Amino acid sequence: MKTTLDLIRANPTGRVTLKIGVSIAGALVVTIGIVLIPLPGPGWLLVIAGMGIWAVEFHWAKRLLGFTRRHVQGWTRWATTRPLPMRFALGSVGLVFVAVVAWLSLKYSLGIDVVARALRYLATH
Repeated sequence: MKTTLDLIRANPTGRVTLKIGVSIAGALVVTIGIVLIPLPGPGWLLVIAGMGIWAVEFHWAKRLLGFTRRHVQGWTRWATTRPLPMRFALGSVGLVFVAVVAWLSLKYSLGIDVVARALRYLATH
């Protein structure tokens, strides 16, 4: 049974159009993801989703996506086998990292220094 992608690839024009469309869509999603990486949110998720789009047409993207999947699964397995205090420590380090990235992003991209405002508020109340 032929899939829709097989039917598109069977036509030379369809093959080129598919490759161009996948290239543009993947690049757009990866670019948005890269822009969002320093901000709290789905930056890395979008980069991986863009790689998934590219993997439809490009073998190198499929290999890179498999490499990423294996390492994320390995990290997850390793982290879940640690004792509960270690998992809390790992989670705390992750939360501190995200908080610092959010603070620096707000401070240097929008000029809002949340820490200075919080210290000023505490000093006056």
